[in-house]
Amino acid sequence: MSDRPRKSIFQNLKEIIYGMAAHDMSRYAVRTRASMEHLFILITMGDLLGIPILPPYYSLRLLPYVVPQIATWKRRMLREKDVSDAMF
Repeated sequence: MSDRPRKSIFQNLKEIIYGMAAHDMSRYAVRTRASMEHLFILITMGDLLGIPILPPYYSLRLLPYVVPQIATWKRRMLREKDVSDAMF
């Protein structure tokens, strides 16, 4: 019986360390996905900011899928960059 509490302590410690590592990886994955989505919108809808990259035909075909994200994308692309942005 005395061996069981020690096992549960080691098991809990192992789960805590794994959770800390997985949390960091999942945050990085979400941040990378957001960057890729914003880059995709920039490539397809860049003419909204004055950067024509793709012909308007393809932009118009993708417009229904991009409309919900346009407001936040424009706000993110046009905001001022600061040194603290790299930290967070």
